[in-house]
Amino acid sequence: MTKEIIQTDKAPKAIGTYSQAVKIDHTVYLSGQIPLIPETMVLVEGDISAQITQVFENLKAVAEAAGGSLADIVKLNVFLTDLTHFPIVNEIMGQYFSEPYPARAAIGVAALPKGAAVEMDAIMQLPVQEYPGG
Repeated sequence: MTKEIIQTDKAPKAIGTYSQAVKIDHTVYLSGQIPLIPETMVLVEGDISAQITQVFENLKAVAEAAGGSLADIVKLNVFLTDLTHFPIVNEIMGQYFSEPYPARAAIGVAALPKGAAVEMDAIMQLPVQEYPGG
C-alpha cells in the first residue's frame, strides 16, 4: 500500500487539520471543498450557481493534482444548506460530468464553513496503468 498526500495551489488551502486529498494506491479521497477562490481564500461572489461552479472547479483541480479527472470520481457527496438548490446542482453537474455518472448523495445541513451554501467531497478511482510485459 502506498499513501500520498495531494496538495495543489489551484484549489483552496486546507483551512483545518486535513489534507486536500489522500491517495492510497489507485483510490483518492478528496476532502470537502467549499466555494473558496484559491488565490484569495474568500468565498466566490454571486448566487448559488456561482458557488456550485467554484466547488466543481476546486474538486477538478484536486483531482487533476492526484493524476485523475472528474471522470474518475466514483462517489460524490453534496452538502447543501438549502435542499431546494438541488436542481441547480444537477444542472451544473451535467456540465462537469457525463454518463455514467458517479454514485452520489445529497445531504441537507444546517451550516457549512465560512458561511458557504454548498460543500462537496468525493472518492476517485484512478485507472490502473498497464505496462507491456508485466
